[in-house]
Amino acid sequence: MKKKIVRGILLFLVIGLILGYNYISKALPIANGYAAKTVCSCLFLSNRNLDDIKSQELSKLSYVNIEVNQAEKFVESDAFGFYKRKAIYRDGLGCTLLYDGSFEEVEPPNRTSNGLDTIPWPYGSRMDSAYASFDNIDMELLKLAIDNNFNETDLNNKKRTRAVLVIHKDKIVSERYGEGFNKNTRQTGWSMTKSIVNALIGITVKEQNLNIKEEIGRKYWNDERSSITWDHLLRMSSGLDFEEEYGKPSDATNMLFNSQGAYSVAIKSKLGAQPDDVWYYSSGTTNLLSKFLADTLQSLGLDHVNQPYAKLFDKLGMSSAVMELDVTGNFVGSSFCFATARDWAKFGLLYLKDGWWNGEQILPDNWVEYSKTPTPKSDKGQYGAQFWLNAGLEKDGNDRRWPNLPRDIFFASGFEGQKIFIIPSYDLVIVRLGQYDSRTAWDYGVFLTDILKAFQQPAQ
Repeated sequence: MKKKIVRGILLFLVIGLILGYNYISKALPIANGYAAKTVCSCLFLSNRNLDDIKSQELSKLSYVNIEVNQAEKFVESDAFGFYKRKAIYRDGLGCTLLYDGSFEEVEPPNRTSNGLDTIPWPYGSRMDSAYASFDNIDMELLKLAIDNNFNETDLNNKKRTRAVLVIHKDKIVSERYGEGFNKNTRQTGWSMTKSIVNALIGITVKEQNLNIKEEIGRKYWNDERSSITWDHLLRMSSGLDFEEEYGKPSDATNMLFNSQGAYSVAIKSKLGAQPDDVWYYSSGTTNLLSKFLADTLQSLGLDHVNQPYAKLFDKLGMSSAVMELDVTGNFVGSSFCFATARDWAKFGLLYLKDGWWNGEQILPDNWVEYSKTPTPKSDKGQYGAQFWLNAGLEKDGNDRRWPNLPRDIFFASGFEGQKIFIIPSYDLVIVRLGQYDSRTAWDYGVFLTDILKAFQQPAQ
């Protein structure tokens, strides 16, 4: 009897060790990949202090060892000497996380400043005077609302707000930064990058007559997935079975930190539902859009790497913006774009202005309306086309994210509280950047409510 018990215990331990090793062998390459890529971007794009990055972005990965080569601009990471990963920085292209040691060589974009320092903000970078004031704004109440987002009330669950900008009628009316950050600091957008992909596709619709109802799937799959259109992908309704989970090894974490190309995981996804039958938020979907767009542009003889800069960032004067590439030379459209808070605000203003910028139509007619139209199967009408919404699906307006806030709010949203809120009824763009400890640390519904209390809604 005792022998059976001992054998049972030994078998249990062996199985546990096998399962543990299997999990660790999958998790550590992802953790090390995240560490190398994050440190690389924060160091070489944001010019931040390594100790601060370790204490904040890598606070839960204290076991990861980081080695920085400042001369050659790369970062290596490992865990106890295992699963070494490397991220390299290239001027104009940002950081790329390597997979097998190789990467596609691409030419950096041809950037132009167009004398931005001589042009008043938002079309340039020149600030002629102090922040603007308007009769319909209670500035003391606005300051209090913003300050509350920097005050740490729970040191075990920090908000870690790094920037807040409030833009009204094309003017910055309030701006504040956290310690170690300022108006020149590039900050990550995480999934706000998805909304940039929306803009790039819109530009291609306008300039190259791209048809978003085209069954783009036919070019990549020879099965039931062939009926997937650009529109299905834009609205996160393709039906592809992709696991959007970040607390463990998953499709999403492997895609970003342990794959040969950001699109390579999602393109293998099977169809879990018919297109338009189910809404499911998927970063893999956006990386497919990014890949398909690159292929489309290249087939037209266009440089897909230069496209975001020539057709979007430089036109808006977003001189700090950098979209980062994977090892195949494609943009990681789901997640990797850095820009200053002021430049993120300019992107929001483009959508507030219905796709027009300084007299030029950047986005096609009705593109912004399309982008903020609720996808029917999304819960509470909370999603349009690569933008989040407060629209709701019910006519009474109660079945939505924030019933007490304007229905016309739509926003770009990223991990750890990156937000660009666009509120047409108030002529407002509000940017918040940061790195909260958890979702409970910072409530963006409260954030919006407090800020809007300082405004009298403009007459329509």
